[in-house]
Amino acid sequence: MSKKKFYVVWRGKKPGIYTSWQVCKRQIDGFEKAAYKSFSTLAQAELAFKNKYEDYIGKKPLPKKITKIDLQKYGKPILESISVDAACSGNPGKMEYRGVLTQNKKELFKMGPFPRGTNNIGEFLALVHGIALLKSKQKQTIPIYSDSKIAMSWIRQKKCKTNLHFDAKNRELLTLIKRAEDWLGKNDFENPILKWETKAWGEIPADFGRK
Repeated sequence: MSKKKFYVVWRGKKPGIYTSWQVCKRQIDGFEKAAYKSFSTLAQAELAFKNKYEDYIGKKPLPKKITKIDLQKYGKPILESISVDAACSGNPGKMEYRGVLTQNKKELFKMGPFPRGTNNIGEFLALVHGIALLKSKQKQTIPIYSDSKIAMSWIRQKKCKTNLHFDAKNRELLTLIKRAEDWLGKNDFENPILKWETKAWGEIPADFGRK
């Protein structure tokens, strides 16, 4: 059973503290430059709400304790791999994504920022970019790590199932999505797409450090 979270919305349709992600999501979807963050306790959320969102940009949450049994279950990441991640300022907001070598964080590619994107779109595009890059280099046994279950499911479906509204401002992003979907439809790949276990290994190496 997942632990309860508290969601602070500083900038949204109705700022406040919410105990449901779905309710929180309704406050920020479509809101330009939305500002929000989750906390593990009500006390942390109440303190954060009294302060500014900017005070929490790039601040990592307190580390959660992990048991030896969990560590054994997750094992260690495969270092000979690529890790991808995305960052988005707001939801929607300016979005960018990148891919790095897992073992040393050497950046392989970086795209954006794109106006009016979402984090899930960025994670999806990052995965497709990484897959295509490895295929072009004939390295189809190299794994790719992502910490986004949603983006990984979109890869399996070969479809970016976003509900984002597209207009003149983010037309370029829509073009990239269609191109990525077209590539997935026309190409097979063998690279394992693996879940990055943040709980055991810390932030994914491609993380932008803005949580």
